[in-house]
Amino acid sequence: MRFDLFLFTLAILSSPVLSDLVLPKVERRIDLTSQVVRITTSLKVENTGSDLVSEVLLTFPDRQANNLAYSTATLYEGKGKAKASAGSLPVELVHPKDMPPSLTVYSVSLPKALGKGEGLMLDVLAVFTHALQPFPEKITQADIQLVLFQESAHYLSPYAVKAQSLTVKLPDARIESYTRLENTKVHGSEIKYGPYENLPPFSYSPVVIHFESNQPFAVAKELVREIEISHWGNVQVTEHYNLVHDGAQSKGEFSRLDYQARPYVRGASAFRRLVAKLPPRAHSVYYRDEIGNISTSSLWGDSKKMEMEIEPRYPMFGGWKTAFTIGYGLPLRDFLFELNGERFLNISFGSPVNELVIDALFVKVVLPEGSREISVSVPFPVKQRQETKFSHLDVVGRPVVVLEKNNVVPEHNEHFQVYYKFSSLSMLMEPLMLISGFFFLFVACIAYMHADLSISKSSASYLSKLQWEEVQATVQQVHNIISRCLAMHDKLEASLRDLSRTGDIQACKATRKSVDSLLKELSKELKPLIAFLQSSFQAAQIFPKVEELIAKERDLQERLMAKHSTVVDCYEKKLGGREIENRIASHHQKISILRQEIDDLMEFIDEI
Repeated sequence: MRFDLFLFTLAILSSPVLSDLVLPKVERRIDLTSQVVRITTSLKVENTGSDLVSEVLLTFPDRQANNLAYSTATLYEGKGKAKASAGSLPVELVHPKDMPPSLTVYSVSLPKALGKGEGLMLDVLAVFTHALQPFPEKITQADIQLVLFQESAHYLSPYAVKAQSLTVKLPDARIESYTRLENTKVHGSEIKYGPYENLPPFSYSPVVIHFESNQPFAVAKELVREIEISHWGNVQVTEHYNLVHDGAQSKGEFSRLDYQARPYVRGASAFRRLVAKLPPRAHSVYYRDEIGNISTSSLWGDSKKMEMEIEPRYPMFGGWKTAFTIGYGLPLRDFLFELNGERFLNISFGSPVNELVIDALFVKVVLPEGSREISVSVPFPVKQRQETKFSHLDVVGRPVVVLEKNNVVPEHNEHFQVYYKFSSLSMLMEPLMLISGFFFLFVACIAYMHADLSISKSSASYLSKLQWEEVQATVQQVHNIISRCLAMHDKLEASLRDLSRTGDIQACKATRKSVDSLLKELSKELKPLIAFLQSSFQAAQIFPKVEELIAKERDLQERLMAKHSTVVDCYEKKLGGREIENRIASHHQKISILRQEIDDLMEFIDEI
């Protein structure tokens, strides 16, 4: 690091003088109280040459310019308490000749060229990110965070400086080390270098400050802000954060118990909350992540301001990451205005979170469907493109203006404008779509309820359907009659069991007589049903099974009658039980087989 500074010093000392401008007085103030480094330089500029000068050059070392996020120059008039701002001046990157390659140069254009002996007061604000280097780069949970900052005690300028001073403001009075030069003083948390007089152009005196900084090094690697405009009275803002602690990396194990017991000792380098300053009258505020709503947040405010305290699910140590979303609604009349037939949104660009550095910011402004002639006005350079988003009841989609900017700091949280034209009649499109949709739905329901969608009764398919239904009903009747016949068979078997138990032959004969009578009646009922099925074309495939079922039932009936007659005859002759069993054995076996076959056929017919 010291060798690089040495080479840089040699390069700038050999550079030529570019103009006759002189800086009679330079005062610099460096604010290191947060991760964002802010350098405010008050310049008194004077033209000692005879040529008119219309610009003032600002120089930064390349390593510092790479981290430059924001710069502005303000012209002042008057002196002391009478000093008043005369407006901001444009600052542009330039590449003048005969400039050292290790320098980056910006030009401040003056509103009026300076003549010989004329001068002005200029305040320059330069804001840098990632300019504080953690040292050591890795620390444990119990360690404090120390950082390094490099700068020049002399103001690096292509112009001669008659008198200059530098004041460095630190977040704490604990300073590990700092470069000691002539006229160096320390007052608490401030280090003052100078005053130094009669410095030549490109004067450079490197200083390094090593100090404690436990401020939140919260960096959003990516932030997507979606601002959706609804002409029905609301502006919905949704912000998706991908956050990391960009300070000294945490090493070793993390102890929740130690952190809870002494958070300011065993977690001094971590941060556990951020504060977002929301616009006044923000409503419907929420804070959630992928898991769901996060309840560790609070919201307070009044008609002039509103603040939201955001606390992640866990303390953020160096290198730790988290992702979350915050959203809120805003009154439309506070941010959308109309001028000369054109509407424009006027809203802030950056994040509402305090002292947040954003590596990549995407601002998406979702305009109402039907918006046209879209234009954007942003007070600093951004990348711009357009997309289309489809939402509820959209036909052609909503135009989306996407603004992209890298290396964003709180100073970028300025208002920007999105201009567009929109016909008020377009607001009626979605309500009319809803009304028309419900209207046609009700008309369709009414038409359906009153329409006769049945098949014509004279068609062949309808007649075929009726015939098949009639066949099904007839088969079901046959099934029921066969079931009743089987019940009579069971009654006949039961009478034989009663005979073997009581020996009452007369009772057994009476049961046989009643069963015979019932079976004859059931047989008469079957005849017309069989005749119908035999004549029906629709029953051609099922009739063989029905016919087989009836035949087997009759066979079973004959076997049961023969068995019954044999048993009664044996009892009248008073034969023994073994003799009876021998005479009916053949009947019994055949009856079991027939009964099983009949059950299978009944099951088949029942499935039709």
